[in-house]
Amino acid sequence: MQGKGLIKLLVIVVSLACLYSLSFTWVTRKVEQDAENFAKGDLAKEKSYLDSMAGEVVYNLGFAKYTYREAKANELALGLDLKGGMNVTMEISLDELIRNLANNPKDEKFNKALEQAVAKSKTSQKTVVALFMEEYKSIGASTPLSTFFSTKDNASLIKPGDSDSKVESFLQKEADNAIQNSYKVLRTRIDKFGVASPNIQIQQGTNRILVELPGVKDESRVRNLLQGSAKLEFYETYTNQEVYPVLENIDRTLATTLKAAPAATTKTVADTTKKSDDLLSNLTGGQKDSKAKKDSAALNLGQKNPLFEVLRPAVYMGENQQMALMPGAMVGIASLKDTAKVNAFLQRPEVKSILPGNLKLLWAVKPEQKTPEQLSLYAIKAVGADNGAVLTGDVITDANANFDEKNQPVVGMQMNNEGAREWKKITAKAAQNRDAIAIVLDNVVYSAPSVNGEIPNGSSSISGSFTVEDTKDLANVLKAGRLPTTAKIVEEAVVGPTLGQAAIDAGINSAVIGIVVVMIFMIAYYNTAGIVANIAVLLNVFIIMGVLASLNAVLTLPGIAGIVLTMGTAVDANVLIYERIREELGLGKSIRQAVADGYKHALPSILDSQITTFLIGIILFLFGSGPILGFATTLMVGIITSLFTAILVTRVIFEWMLEKDIKIKVSFPWSANTLHNANFKFVQKRKVFYAISVVAVLISAASIFTKGFSLGVDFQGGRTYTVRYDKPVDPEAVRTSLDDIFQKTTEVKVFGASNQLRVTTTYHIEETSDAADKEVLDKLNQGLSKVDASNKHEILSSQKVGPSIASDIKSRATSSAIFSIIIVAAYILIRFRKWEYSVGAAIATIHDAIILLGLFSILDGIVPFSLDIDQHFVAAILTVIAYSVNDTVVVFDRLREFVSKPNAHNEDLGEVVNHAINSTLSRTIITSLTIVFVLAVLFIFGGEVIRGFSFAILIGVIVGTYSSIILAAPSVYDLRKGKHLAEGNTAKKAEVVRP
Repeated sequence: MQGKGLIKLLVIVVSLACLYSLSFTWVTRKVEQDAENFAKGDLAKEKSYLDSMAGEVVYNLGFAKYTYREAKANELALGLDLKGGMNVTMEISLDELIRNLANNPKDEKFNKALEQAVAKSKTSQKTVVALFMEEYKSIGASTPLSTFFSTKDNASLIKPGDSDSKVESFLQKEADNAIQNSYKVLRTRIDKFGVASPNIQIQQGTNRILVELPGVKDESRVRNLLQGSAKLEFYETYTNQEVYPVLENIDRTLATTLKAAPAATTKTVADTTKKSDDLLSNLTGGQKDSKAKKDSAALNLGQKNPLFEVLRPAVYMGENQQMALMPGAMVGIASLKDTAKVNAFLQRPEVKSILPGNLKLLWAVKPEQKTPEQLSLYAIKAVGADNGAVLTGDVITDANANFDEKNQPVVGMQMNNEGAREWKKITAKAAQNRDAIAIVLDNVVYSAPSVNGEIPNGSSSISGSFTVEDTKDLANVLKAGRLPTTAKIVEEAVVGPTLGQAAIDAGINSAVIGIVVVMIFMIAYYNTAGIVANIAVLLNVFIIMGVLASLNAVLTLPGIAGIVLTMGTAVDANVLIYERIREELGLGKSIRQAVADGYKHALPSILDSQITTFLIGIILFLFGSGPILGFATTLMVGIITSLFTAILVTRVIFEWMLEKDIKIKVSFPWSANTLHNANFKFVQKRKVFYAISVVAVLISAASIFTKGFSLGVDFQGGRTYTVRYDKPVDPEAVRTSLDDIFQKTTEVKVFGASNQLRVTTTYHIEETSDAADKEVLDKLNQGLSKVDASNKHEILSSQKVGPSIASDIKSRATSSAIFSIIIVAAYILIRFRKWEYSVGAAIATIHDAIILLGLFSILDGIVPFSLDIDQHFVAAILTVIAYSVNDTVVVFDRLREFVSKPNAHNEDLGEVVNHAINSTLSRTIITSLTIVFVLAVLFIFGGEVIRGFSFAILIGVIVGTYSSIILAAPSVYDLRKGKHLAEGNTAKKAEVVRP
């Protein structure tokens, strides 16, 4: 084997890289464990500890040092279903935006078209803007749309007489701006909220933004935070020189008032310091003396200057080497971990009495690049109307990122006539002393540029120490002022930490048991070769985890399922190789030659089967959302890593064993001849199997069209709650009670244990407001309590899906299933160059999908676990399609190999097909058994959340194995009508095999 040295080097490099990526997770877990031990259950103390560690170096590698915050950003994050927290989808109200851009016209046809567009958007894949344009034309409106949108504010963008296409382009651009601006606002709000590892992303092609907040517990606060309207304001500012005496006074006052109880404060700080020292000592080998002295000095400073100990005044070294106050509106700088303490000081009654009534101290939106752990504090002068801003953002007509004559990034800003008049007065006043004007959004300072001169025409250029990204962000913030549109929550999921911990336990248990089962089976069946395969499986799991960590992927429960499933599929390549090695040994070859030929001949089948599965993973990634993305990511990563370990790593191990004269065995006596001489007449008996499949498909179709399915909340909309009672409860009694309360049919199912239920209701399905959420929750609690007042209940998790989201999810699911079959059939057509192979594979996969759907319909309500059709089921059915095609391709590869042999066209095609199926039968059965073992473990130990998901794949694998043997290749025979598949065949027609 060539390149052994390179492969060994690659294994070492990849392993070290994975170890490095995973090490951040181990470090952050250690810090968080120390925080838990220190806090002893006090969440506020635990958060304070972690805040104090944010800027501390907790991971010292010598060549690089990482603070806790940096290590946290590089850890393998856990999804909501494993950690608990909140997941919401925000929808930007584009109908509100369109009305505002047209100054809320009273035109009946305009408003009717907009209402119809919003209604259709719930079931359409088109944008609200496109639907509005269509509806306005369809109702026969004669007034040009430019008439409505050529307002004073839009004068530079739309003029009377502009075409409808230009109006549509304008509206779509403004809609995109509104979504981007909302994203920026939400990003800033969440960063200020202090959530660890939030995930915020725009769902491309929609007006929705996905927000995942792991670990949050105050859901109502989050809802208020996310749904509040953004408020852009311009403020006059105080100078640093004006405010410093006030800060000095506050510092002296705090020193006096806090002096009364120094002991408690000292003890708390000392304890925290000790804890930090202990942690630092663990990571740096005990070198903490200088740190202790520094902390001791800081403690003394804190007693004398409480404010200035945490808020450093804004000073600089003057030309005379003396410290001087910096010019401008920035009055202080604090470490990120100390901002909460500064805020607490400023909220004290004795401090409030010192601050002037029109002085507001506001933080900058983010740290400067040069000081990533520090935040600036600005002095705002509230002298406008109602003691507020001198100007609001609704006067801005446009803003853009640009470059000045020196090619430095700047922001251009334009205002309407009213804004220009006010701006002229404001800038003229500020320019007298070159004072600053602060740009404030949501009480956070985005910029506070000094004014060089009066700006008479409302067109301004804002410069500073900006990066290109800074100017883009500021331009978006300024544009947010003229796009007064709201964002509402249309989908929501809340997972309690209790349920998250249970999911973690179930996931870990299933993963460990799955690994053990696979390893035992491989050794029991393949002898020493099984040990080699096990080494590859363990390395594969390690590399998967490392790659996921390096990609900053979020590990979800379906992601763990993907890892467990990958452990089963990872042995597929080994099985293909080992079965081929056994064939070569049966031909009398030496073990060295058999190993070489086994790898060589198995490679095409391995690649074809894994590529088809990878294509399904891509489709899942593109069309899926939430936890399904985690599953898709794990599946794709697992395929790549399993190819690396199964093909390259095991080959190197075998070569090493051969060099050391270590005996290689690929079977035990009992397993050596399993299905070795199989000679089943599949083609001759095909019509019997066809009949069985047709009956199964008809029964499935009958149940699908008559009984139907139990749709999950993400497919039908509504609200779902996971409820736990103290004692077992009758689900029928709960259903009756809730039906009476909601006056609608409520779905109640046992969810795992007999005291745990999943409740789904469509009550207020069209309402997504906080008031509607509260009303549904109140009624739910009322109905749950009525069942048995002595049996207390707890809501572990909740999920809300609006009708538009549900419609979109169903459309994407349908598209992904159809597209999967098409793309796999296209790949097979390209790879095998005959349409019969593609159609044969499509017949098998469609057969599998219908039967799986039918079983979910038939068994729903019969089996003691949920069989809802939801996003998890879509992932399962696509995985089944991938597996079915995987099996089918292996048979096709062997069939292609046989028909490509010299004189193959002289053989009877039916016998060739039989031979291809029989020669791969051992591989098919062994692989299926391995995956069935793993899936059975996942089904039993994986937890209730993915029980239906694992059941679907388990049944699908069994059905897929059947179809790949019984339907796929025999279908190719019938599609060819007995004509041979050999390339360039000019021989006489082969005799048709009769049943």
